[in-house]
Amino acid sequence: MSAVVIRSFEPSDAEWLVQQHRELYARDESFDDSFGDLVAEILEDFVATHNPDRESGWIAERDGERLGSIFCVSLSEETAKLRLFLVTPEVRGSGLAQRLLEKCTGFAREIGCREMVLWTHESHRAACALYRRNGWMLISSVPARSFGVDVVEQHWRTDL
Repeated sequence: MSAVVIRSFEPSDAEWLVQQHRELYARDESFDDSFGDLVAEILEDFVATHNPDRESGWIAERDGERLGSIFCVSLSEETAKLRLFLVTPEVRGSGLAQRLLEKCTGFAREIGCREMVLWTHESHRAACALYRRNGWMLISSVPARSFGVDVVEQHWRTDL
């Protein structure tokens, strides 16, 4: 089996990424189609308007099979936002999520950001544990109704 490589996101990856978010979050979180629609909107905006000097996305793959993603978008000169972080079930626990997180935060540091933020849900326990292990701090945790289910939305940040 070949090694997993992390390469730059290409617009042709968007359909796969929307499908993975739609299917995995429906299966694991009971999210409705509005979640996949949100992912599609985020990707459409990224493809159309991102600044390649300050924003990037990456796809993890092995032998042409996509296995995960992560994106860094610029909120300001000093703040980057982590988005669309996904690792497929077959490679969870392999260290790939850590590699993707390091790729994304490293990029944010390289472009001069001082901090990074993200939005997630409390139910994503493995991801939240990964953030905590990497020095992220939970800033807020608020019950909400999103994507057809009750969730606890969380905002995290880290110094870079």
